[in-house]
Amino acid sequence: MKKNFFVTYFSKVAYILAIYLLCGQVEIAFAQLTLPHGGGSKKASVSEYIGLTKITIDYDRPAVKGREGKIWGTNIAHFGFIDQGFGTSKAAPWRAGANENTVITFSTDVKVGGKNLPAGKYGLFMAIMSENEVIVIFSKDYMAWGSYFYDPSRDALRITTKPIKTESSKEFLQYEFVDQTDNSATVVLAWEKWRIPFKIEVDVVNGVIASIREELKSDRGFSWQAWNQAANYCLQNNTNLEEALTWAEGAISMPFIGEENFTTLSTKAMILNRLGRSAEADATMKKALPYGKMNDLHNYARQLVNQKRSAEALEVFKMNAQKFPNQVTTMVGLVRGYSAVGDYKTALKYAKQALTLNPDEQNKQNIQSMIQKLSENKDIN
Repeated sequence: MKKNFFVTYFSKVAYILAIYLLCGQVEIAFAQLTLPHGGGSKKASVSEYIGLTKITIDYDRPAVKGREGKIWGTNIAHFGFIDQGFGTSKAAPWRAGANENTVITFSTDVKVGGKNLPAGKYGLFMAIMSENEVIVIFSKDYMAWGSYFYDPSRDALRITTKPIKTESSKEFLQYEFVDQTDNSATVVLAWEKWRIPFKIEVDVVNGVIASIREELKSDRGFSWQAWNQAANYCLQNNTNLEEALTWAEGAISMPFIGEENFTTLSTKAMILNRLGRSAEADATMKKALPYGKMNDLHNYARQLVNQKRSAEALEVFKMNAQKFPNQVTTMVGLVRGYSAVGDYKTALKYAKQALTLNPDEQNKQNIQSMIQKLSENKDIN
């Protein structure tokens, strides 16, 4: 009985489906295969970091395909703002690529052509006004197809640049990052014999400091090393020193994570010195010295020599030699210390002793050079 019911039911379903198919009422969906991008263009993406700022350009790369000399100022890359005969825009710029919008993304605020542009995604268009002038447009609309629906009220920024003509031709349109510095890079659209550049700048230091403030609130801030690293970044860039001092103090004394050691104390001392608080800096370094390892003390003493604080440098070199005796490094430190105060005779004695400690070849050559200079009563620092 049950068998006859199911046979009858499914027979009716099959009959109804056949009727709908014959009448064109049902479309059968099927999964699309992944195939190469068609239309003669290649999809591409290029990214570059400026400091912590990531810049990404996603675009389609049309080819010249034998149309050299027939690209610019034609319907391929038209001049000016035109009515393309489709869409809502009656004054559309060139799409600066092919197919969908070329999309440029900035992870932080930037300057483009010297003008401020907030972080975000933008449709990148270009209005080629002439062979000597291109208006680069950053539009808040970045999900369109081409520039058929371009709306100037959605512009986030416009800048003007000058195209560069080259002898060699590039077959596929390409975006490149060139002329990179620590805080800038130039984006170039290169296609056929044209190169269209625009410069991007980032306030790297303030961007990093803003990032540091946020990261110190996270799990990354649960170590003295992170607070010391933050303070050192400001010291190296000679900026934000008052806040850097609070970070340095945090590395030393923050509950549960602070640690008083040579690294944390010397960082604090260097910041105090940079702030002109030299007495506090010296007092802090005196606290740091007992924690110092051999190379820590040696390098600090050499800094004192460079600062023309020769007598203080000699005392640190002596401390290091007492703490780590019969080492090439500490023996050479004594050579430098006595030479800095003008006692070349004593410096020469320690230089000769340093040779007896079997230094490696590089150190051996350096010590022999010191011996030669000291024998001529010359300072080796």
